[in-house]
Amino acid sequence: MKSNELETMRKSFNTVKNRSNSIKDSPSSKRLIKLVQKVKKYSIEHKNELFDEICKSFRRNDIDVKFAKNSKDALSYIDDLLNEYDAKVIAKAKSNTLGEINLKDHLNIEVIETDLGDRILQLKKTDNKPVHPTGPASHLNVREIAKIVNGSLDANVHENPREIMEFVRIDVLKRLENARVGISGANAIAAEEGSIVMAHNEGNISIVSLKDLHIIVVGIDKIVPTLEDAISVVKLEALFATGNYVTSYMNVISGPSKTADIEKKLLKNMYGAERVVVILLDNGRSEAIEECLYCIGCGNCIVHCPVYNSVGNEFGFNNYLGGRGVAMSKFIEDDETCFNSGLYMCTLCGLCTLNCPLSIPTNEILENMRKLSTDIGFYPKAHGKIKDNVSQNNSPY
Repeated sequence: MKSNELETMRKSFNTVKNRSNSIKDSPSSKRLIKLVQKVKKYSIEHKNELFDEICKSFRRNDIDVKFAKNSKDALSYIDDLLNEYDAKVIAKAKSNTLGEINLKDHLNIEVIETDLGDRILQLKKTDNKPVHPTGPASHLNVREIAKIVNGSLDANVHENPREIMEFVRIDVLKRLENARVGISGANAIAAEEGSIVMAHNEGNISIVSLKDLHIIVVGIDKIVPTLEDAISVVKLEALFATGNYVTSYMNVISGPSKTADIEKKLLKNMYGAERVVVILLDNGRSEAIEECLYCIGCGNCIVHCPVYNSVGNEFGFNNYLGGRGVAMSKFIEDDETCFNSGLYMCTLCGLCTLNCPLSIPTNEILENMRKLSTDIGFYPKAHGKIKDNVSQNNSPY
């Protein structure tokens, strides 16, 4: 990342720190932290039975459910659905899971990001990896954003945040007028009720969910027992990701749009989707270290990470940023990807764990992964040279 981008990112991160620090130590926040810790621990320990329960609940709610062992399976399901609906353009909401499977690179049809930050990065075209789970464009200042919008959309907006926002909003809505398909991720899913919970501030997920077909791709690690648990997870994510007690919107989807207001006869597709399809994604999660799956995606670890604040999104894997992203890359991809994602960038200082609401021991996980990586030949060349010198000369030199 460029030095000016890193500077802007650090300023954005400081804003988040100040907001969250003002409320995260309140009695209600502490109670919420303890509650979600218990929920996530229970959910991961009972993931198989919760998986079976949510599949039954989805079918009961008239939600189509598919299981994807890997990204290839997920993309294949999506391709089939898009062909079925003859999709020419897709309305997409922010989703780290869709970034994980590289959806946009895979598709040959137009995908329109509805989240403002993601749309800005999409218009940037190159060097457009996000820097934060909920604030993807936090490294770009208003001058750079205006330049991106003007250059990509042949516009003439001034360096004014509201003017930029309104122009992008109008452009997005116009491009989505004939879209029949919306696609998103989810923040949490409730096994008992068969409900999907999605949090947002912009209202854009509501637009996505109103298309004829709503596809939701979500990792199996997002399953929790009940709707109350799911909402607690989303509240805690908002608290640590944005410094707010709750987001502006929290969509709960428990089935396709329907009405029975005419002679109690059930009719689908009143205003919202006529069909909801949930793709439950494994993609290495079944083999992952349990603590890695506790993550709620708040990004507070990278906000406090000295390495990430120095190098930015070079430290991490795809949309999974920082040390936790490096750890997950081993299971999503392989050991070589884990090494190349920044396995040896981490200082093992533990600030990520200290500032994680779930107390995920990321530094310990990475330290153990380094040992395993060294055993199979993935380690810095400089370290290898020192090792050879010690072995041959009894000295590191």
